Amino acid sequence: MKKVNMSVSGMSCASCVNRVEKSLKKVEGVEEANVNLASHSAQIRTSDAVTTEQLIQAVEKIGFGADVDEDGSVKDRSDKQESEASSLKKSVLWSSILTAVVLVGSIPHMMPHWGTWVPAFLASPYVLLILTTFVQLGPGRRFYTKSYQVLKNGSADMNVLVAMGTTSAWLYSGALTLFPAYLTGLGFPNELYYDVTTVITTLILVGRYLEAKAKGQTSTAIKKLMNLQAKTARVVRGGEQLEIPLEDVEIGDELIVRPGERIPVDGIVLKGASTVDESMLTGESIPVEKQLDDPVIGATINKSGSFTMQASKVGKDTVLSQIIRMVNEAQGSKAPIQRIVDVIAAYFVPAVVLIALISAAVWFFIGPEPATIMALTTFIAVLIIACPCALGLATPTAIMVGTEKGAENGILIKDATSLERVKHVDTIIFDKTGTITEGRPVVTDLLPQGAFTEEALLRAAASVENSSEHPLGEAIVDAAKQRGYKLEEPERFQSITGHGIEAVLNGQTILIGNDKLMRERGIETASLQNEAKTLAENGKTPMFTAIEGEAAGLVAVADTLKQDVKKSVQALQGLGMKVLMLTGDHEGTAAAIAREAGIDDYIAEVLPEHKADAVKKLQAEGRVVAMVGDGINDAPALAQADVGMAIGTGTDVAMETANITLMKGDVAKVVTAVRLSRSTMRMIWQNLGWAFGYNVVLIPVAAGVLFPVFGILLNPMLAGLAMALSSVSVVLNTLRLRKFKSIPAA
Repeated sequence: MKKVNMSVSGMSCASCVNRVEKSLKKVEGVEEANVNLASHSAQIRTSDAVTTEQLIQAVEKIGFGADVDEDGSVKDRSDKQESEASSLKKSVLWSSILTAVVLVGSIPHMMPHWGTWVPAFLASPYVLLILTTFVQLGPGRRFYTKSYQVLKNGSADMNVLVAMGTTSAWLYSGALTLFPAYLTGLGFPNELYYDVTTVITTLILVGRYLEAKAKGQTSTAIKKLMNLQAKTARVVRGGEQLEIPLEDVEIGDELIVRPGERIPVDGIVLKGASTVDESMLTGESIPVEKQLDDPVIGATINKSGSFTMQASKVGKDTVLSQIIRMVNEAQGSKAPIQRIVDVIAAYFVPAVVLIALISAAVWFFIGPEPATIMALTTFIAVLIIACPCALGLATPTAIMVGTEKGAENGILIKDATSLERVKHVDTIIFDKTGTITEGRPVVTDLLPQGAFTEEALLRAAASVENSSEHPLGEAIVDAAKQRGYKLEEPERFQSITGHGIEAVLNGQTILIGNDKLMRERGIETASLQNEAKTLAENGKTPMFTAIEGEAAGLVAVADTLKQDVKKSVQALQGLGMKVLMLTGDHEGTAAAIAREAGIDDYIAEVLPEHKADAVKKLQAEGRVVAMVGDGINDAPALAQADVGMAIGTGTDVAMETANITLMKGDVAKVVTAVRLSRSTMRMIWQNLGWAFGYNVVLIPVAAGVLFPVFGILLNPMLAGLAMALSSVSVVLNTLRLRKFKSIPAA
């Protein structure tokens, strides 16, 4: 199977989305097709046997335009959206001018006593007919074109409703203008609706234009990300520095990056050092130090020094390209809640037409005189006020903004389903090593014994451990180097498996290891036992050190808690979540880390292959579980969880398995992801409530249900205004989500 990203032009409502999906799914080999009204895109999962030409033809044959990303990269199609908005702007301008003239010319017909100042030629029904025809077949032509394409394929959408409503008023008025005596003789009232026809057309075009502009604001994420890319790169070839286009950079090229420049592609530092602003990747503004062999990411900003790097990933394989692709797929995906809208959209337009016909028939037979006008008014009002657009935009616009805000905060969301699912999570499991701890041991305590000082203790231990490759030994060496201590080479070095190290340094025998090693060598450690026990209870590893048969002290090493963990755990608990820790460590260490992090419950001594079983057990209790991890051994648990969150500093396997990737090893991002999901889902429900409520309440009003009791009948022009504003209001409401901010865990 392969994924195909497609741009679809010409869609205007939820019914259009439904038709495009059905047409794509009819292509043999297409397994899934998700069409997004807000982004005018489609994501298709299909067999390799299906060609892009087949997919394009499936869309074009039902009257829409299509464009496919052939190479798997994502294209910036904002120019097309801007072109559509520009075309609508011109239509609105011409329609508004002609409508203003028609309204002036209609005053004598609507209010004879107030229209004496209007020139007679302008008030002529023939002039009004010509002007209205220009509006209908000029700016309003798009409604007829789309209606024809839709009806030709045995379907109907919003354009059909608009075309039917405005054409009814236009043809009725035109017939009375051309055959007044005949029609009035048959009992038809001499009422002209040119003003209604032009005003409705103009208002709906204005609504479409405002909607297009607002939608443009919801879909800026891809353009923003693409604008982060450097345009050129400074490459060293043949001993010379050449400035070349970014697309000409090849893997293995040596590139020079100066202060203030964007790093062109992904790679590693070969020479020099600097600090790099990686905020586009992680959402954090504090620059990161880069030295020899450190990885650097394309599109991040070099801040202080020049350096030479070697390109390791280019084109669509860079981290930025992968982020763009992930954001694009997430924005084009469908949330489960969208299924409700899809079902309704399939029946919406036919139902509205039926309601319009029924209301017209009822008022024609039982309405007050002139019954014909009453029937025509309700028929037009029902058709015009119904708005499948608001329904179609309610969910995808919120998903687009939600995923964009996630990317801005260093949170990559795989799809809309994942974003929706986070809201329902009630239990979060954190892997320990590398997730809530730094993932590397550091020296936490130095407890010298007798006449030995901290410097003497650490210098001796580090000099011996410098010959070891054990992670705990590396932590001791790093601590000594950070303090500027000069290390010496031992004359003899022996690793004692499971116990520690014995070495000779400057003629002195030095032992480093556990209490068992000390006892075997007759070293008295009674005075250190209480301290060692306390350190172990706090999740630290105490390492006894002896010099020339005398206990020199303890060096404690531990994998320390990340700085933000405790506040983040408190914040998640404040959001009503149960927080657990999962670790392969023994009970004592697990208890100490959990206690320090403020985590109430933990599962210790879990083998990597059993982590997924721990998730299953919680799910069997009815809990909705999110798993946060960073390693290969976390991948099964990430896949088993209802929501898998991978720390972006971890492995590619974990990130591929996860629903959400946190681009910085920062647990506070988990809090942000939960808050963002809840905010997005709240926005979706608000939008759907508005869209459904609007149609449920106003369609009956337009049909005249209030007339028998209150004498209220909805003017078709007001119906057109309401329809124009409904979609705009949904999009503008969604844009409030752009104010979402990541707040520190508290």
